[in-house]
Amino acid sequence: MQTKSAAFDDIANLMTNAFGAAKGVGDEVRAAARARADSFIADMDLVSRDEFEAVKIMAANAQGEVEELKAQIKKMDTALKALKKKQK
Repeated sequence: MQTKSAAFDDIANLMTNAFGAAKGVGDEVRAAARARADSFIADMDLVSRDEFEAVKIMAANAQGEVEELKAQIKKMDTALKALKKKQK
């Protein structure tokens, strides 16, 4: 036969409530830290992943165009040199 002790029940309830309160405070601290971090990042004026990817594609396209234009210039330069040789 087991007997219940009111003192032990009170201590157990007190500990349960204390752990619940500590968890609640921990959750509040995490939420506040998250909000602060989000605010800090927003103030940094960083670009989003979508914006970064769009600019990356535009830069790759521009690099391709530059390479094409270099090839055209080289071809025209060669043709100009050939014409100058014919004129002499």
